[in-house]
This record gives sequence, structure tokens and C-alpha cells, in this order.
Amino acid sequence: MTLEEIRGQENAMEIPDRVQSAGAALEELLLAAKKQEYLTVGVYESAKVMNVDPDSVAFCVLATDEEYECDIALQIHFTLIQAFCFDNDINVVRVNDIERLADLVSAGEPGEPKDAHCILVTSPSANPWKDPALDKLSVFCEESRSVYDWVPTVTLPER
Repeated sequence: MTLEEIRGQENAMEIPDRVQSAGAALEELLLAAKKQEYLTVGVYESAKVMNVDPDSVAFCVLATDEEYECDIALQIHFTLIQAFCFDNDINVVRVNDIERLADLVSAGEPGEPKDAHCILVTSPSANPWKDPALDKLSVFCEESRSVYDWVPTVTLPER
């Protein structure tokens, strides 16, 4: 047994707690970013921001559910967004509850529900935004990458 296998077994015991904690941190981050107007919601809107000002992107959330798993165009967009994020050292997580995520980012806004498949947390380059939840999620992503989970899945807390 190698050291990596031993660490993998140790980390497997902690995974449910880590994912719960990351889910709470993600909810906290999204609510704080929404108040500061630091959210970009939607696949195409996110692609525009990444193209125009990639340095402003602090975190990326990709969301899907069973209904969209077979959507080839969406999966291609996800692959391109992930590649961009990896190339620019932007942390990425997946969420499997798109309805809950959409409720978080569009609560209280009239009109049609937004495309919540991709959400970016941005921060102005001139005055970077610091948030403890963002720090927690960065540590979570780093720990996940250390056990070869490149895009970890986060479970949002129940309401």
C-alpha cells in the first residue's frame, strides 16, 4: 500500500463532513456575492466575462441535474469552461441541485428563472474581494485536487 492510498482511505472517512461544510460555505459565498453584485449567472454570460476580464473571476460553479446530463451542447460548454478555469487557476465545483442553486442566486428577482448552469463569483481586480467562505472553498478544492478529484461535487444544505 502506498502513501497516497493510505491518505485516500483517511480522507474517505472525512468526505461527508467536508462536502457538507463546503456546501454551507458555497451557499454563504453565493449570498454574499449576490449582495455585492459579484455574481455572473448563465453559461453565455459567464463565457463573456471570462473572455473580456478573466482576472476578475474568483470562483466557478457548474450545475446540472438528471434532466440536463444528456445535453451535449451543455457538456461541451462545461468542458470548455473547466479548461479555461484550470488554465487560469480558478477553482471549480459542481452542484447537482440546479433548482436549489437557481433559488439561491435569483431569489426575489421577478421574471423568468435564470440559466443557473454556470455561475461565476467575480471580484474587481483593483480592489479584490475577500470572503471567508471563498477561502474555505479554495481549501476544499485544493484538498480535492490532492486526491485527484479535479472538479469536486458540492451538496448544498437543505432548506
